[in-house]
Amino acid sequence: MKIAIIGAGMVGSTILYRLVINSMVSKIAIIDINKEKSKAEAFDLMHAGVFEKDSKIVFGDFDRLAESDIVVISAGANQKVGETRLELLDRNVEIFKKIVPEIKKYAKDSIIIVATNPVDVMTEVVLRLGDFNKRKVLGTGCVLDSARFRSVLSAKFKISPCSINADVIGEHGDSSVLLWSKIESTLKEFGGINPKQRSDVEYKVRNLAYEIIKGKGATYYGIASACVSIIEGILSDSNKVFNISSHFDKALGLYNNVSFSMPFVLGRDGVVKVLVPSLSDDEKKKLVESVGVISKFVNGIGEGVC
Repeated sequence: MKIAIIGAGMVGSTILYRLVINSMVSKIAIIDINKEKSKAEAFDLMHAGVFEKDSKIVFGDFDRLAESDIVVISAGANQKVGETRLELLDRNVEIFKKIVPEIKKYAKDSIIIVATNPVDVMTEVVLRLGDFNKRKVLGTGCVLDSARFRSVLSAKFKISPCSINADVIGEHGDSSVLLWSKIESTLKEFGGINPKQRSDVEYKVRNLAYEIIKGKGATYYGIASACVSIIEGILSDSNKVFNISSHFDKALGLYNNVSFSMPFVLGRDGVVKVLVPSLSDDEKKKLVESVGVISKFVNGIGEGVC
């Protein structure tokens, strides 16, 4: 089993570290435009791997993608303090124009996981540049947003986050949709939550990334863990559900030909099916607005991404 990671920055190197210490795969390739960086990360993790089960780590050019079961794209411009994910789009499209043809050349049948922001739009960029099987291209989407939602509720209600089935769908960004209707009955058992408290929770969930970036320059532990969890779900072929971003040809009566987050079942060959949740009228409205944001930016992508 082989995983390839494109991008040896903080996200890519943290994914690599998690894969090594979890002893999940027999071979891992790390590829970066800065070859000295990818080489250094590979050697450092080889030494860490001495304390775990053997995983062969390789580095080099894009030909290292060959025979990969999963390719993770974490390469891209870093989000700066005060900058939204969507403001990264133009820079990251240019980077993907160089990366995606290489994936198509060496690993066209691999499952591709996009972790680069704005992740929903970048998932579409991969599909348009590479013409891959849509079931095999997915973004990390709102997996991390859902974890943040559960974490915030856990702290407020003193419940283990593992026991809170709280989900976020739509855009991985400022228009994300928190599904309160799904957990209202559970929260009532713990005293409920008023509109002001709900608004405060939503603000915190959507703005935690900005707070982290302000404090330490980047977010990487959370998104790397989300990505490894997705990888585990795929490799185990357990049909586990993740709120990933995946493409809709007919987007549930919303916008067509766009990727956004919903609960998807994942298996060894990628996306198995979508599980459409029951939404309140307010949630339906917000989802339409959220998908509209993604669709606007997808439609505004420049030349070279047909």
